Amino acid sequence: MSNGLPRADVPAAFDLGARAYDRLVGANPGYHEHLRLSASRLRLPADGAGLRILDAGCGTGASTAALLKVAPRAEIVAFDASGEMLAQARAKGFPPSVRFVHSSLEELGTAELEGPFDAVLAAYLIRNLADPDAGLVVLRDLLRPGGRLAVHEYSVADSRRARLVWDAVCWSIIIPAGRIATGDAALYRHLWQSVRHFDGARAFRQRLVAAGFEQVEAGAVPGWQRGVAHTFTGVRPDPAHLREAP
Repeated sequence: MSNGLPRADVPAAFDLGARAYDRLVGANPGYHEHLRLSASRLRLPADGAGLRILDAGCGTGASTAALLKVAPRAEIVAFDASGEMLAQARAKGFPPSVRFVHSSLEELGTAELEGPFDAVLAAYLIRNLADPDAGLVVLRDLLRPGGRLAVHEYSVADSRRARLVWDAVCWSIIIPAGRIATGDAALYRHLWQSVRHFDGARAFRQRLVAAGFEQVEAGAVPGWQRGVAHTFTGVRPDPAHLREAP
């Protein structure tokens, strides 16, 4: 079994599925609730007043809406490599405090997108990168010292039950529904395969530590995705705090 589409082909696959994407994920119980839960785990104070937040891999804007819900007073910059997914997001009438940028993570430097950010939410992004380790370092460097990262991601490698649930849901619902909605199931087969080959929760926590994050934790989500979807959080170290330590 492959680990999904070549990563350079993933944005084009999302372009093809963009118009049907919101309808398909809307049929997933808890999808939006879980994104809001991960956004809340950034622990943003004062409704985000005075903060800059990066929505990394925003897709059609579901994660952007989750951030806006928990931090309505923040400035939010959202980017995605799929132009069609981004067009769906832009059409939703977000307030002026939200700005969308068409870019891959690897090309952010050429997209006039500069840090630092107080927090980053990356939903369903890291698994789709050609080099997840390099991507995490980029996100770390975009954070201010002490800034928080939340990665909302599927991870089933540590649990036989989670793998069985994931296989059953993909082959009975997600892949058939995607084929009916778009005429092409490639994106949804990629979803199944890429999750199957992605890190277990323990390995991903280790990956975050290796990328330079500290205070790394994993949080569960409720419902059928318990053990399947997770929020991984970490903090960019603050050298000033290190200097103050006895």
